[in-house]
Amino acid sequence: MSDRIKVMIVDDSAVVRQTVRQALERDKGIEVIAAASDPLFAISHMQRQWPDVIVLDIEMPRMDGLTFLKKIMTERPTPVVICSSLAETGAAATMQALSAGAAAIITKPKMGVKQFLEGSANDVVQAVKAAARANASRLVPRAAAPLAPAPKLSADAILGAGLGSGSNMVRTTERIVAIGTSTGGTQALEAVLTQLPAVCPGIVIVQHMPERFTAMFAERLHNLCAIEVREARHGDRVMPGRALIAPGGKHMMLARSGAQYTVEVVDGPLINRHRPSVDVLFRSCAKFAGRNAVGVIMTGMGDDGARGLKEMHDAGASTLAEDESTCVVFGMPKEAIRLGGVDRVVPLTQIPEAILGLVK
Repeated sequence: MSDRIKVMIVDDSAVVRQTVRQALERDKGIEVIAAASDPLFAISHMQRQWPDVIVLDIEMPRMDGLTFLKKIMTERPTPVVICSSLAETGAAATMQALSAGAAAIITKPKMGVKQFLEGSANDVVQAVKAAARANASRLVPRAAAPLAPAPKLSADAILGAGLGSGSNMVRTTERIVAIGTSTGGTQALEAVLTQLPAVCPGIVIVQHMPERFTAMFAERLHNLCAIEVREARHGDRVMPGRALIAPGGKHMMLARSGAQYTVEVVDGPLINRHRPSVDVLFRSCAKFAGRNAVGVIMTGMGDDGARGLKEMHDAGASTLAEDESTCVVFGMPKEAIRLGGVDRVVPLTQIPEAILGLVK
């Protein structure tokens, strides 16, 4: 069937190759065209038949997966799903892979890999399907542009603060920005946050990402940005010049503590099949920030965040969605637009300017 997703598996473990192949081939919409033990074997096969999606390990003989990924994204951009270890060194390599253009990641333990992958077969299939829908050209890393000039900001004091419904909350001089992203979001967030000046409103972010990766991702962004970027901790204050990223495996909610915004980091069930969930963050922003918030939904598969952004919109918040032309996957923004929760649709390059314009 020509319309099936053609997948190549590149992993030096025969057990992983076999297990992933079996998981994928259970889905009638997927065809595994090859399974290679290292990138050089993969390149040889790809000269004859190019896959739609590549499932790629990081640590392999003859050529490591990161080098192979960079080569692919330079020569012929193709969606790549990284299948990596949870070990600290592996996690660091995976963050480099995301920066280089990987579409998604599947974490695997050092031990019990076969059992883990068998139990996560549906996650593997869904990751491949999401990657197949990705706009591969948008995965290619772009050169960073210079930082935008710092705008003049008003005072930080809150006027007429109070808890309760955001629709009844008086607009204050303290604003917050809430951002939700998924597939393709690591690069999209880098593109946005590196353009924000050191003096800008506090930012809260949910990026769909597993445990242990968010801290490394935040650290990498912190080293690239003028603002402070870090993984959120329970009780952290949302303050100007700081961006807090929800930890993988936890939900993050906005809260108020007197005259300040803070975050609550909590356990809980999967919401829209995600933890952290964009909807959880956005709905809390609707309740506790209301018209004092700006909501931004960017590239990602599915509809997580769409209903929450609609609640923010209805509570008086300003809302933005990334335009389809720059999305890796136009899923989450499309659903938010469909529900009527979006004020403006703008391409990725214009989102930083749009945010700063709304919070002046």
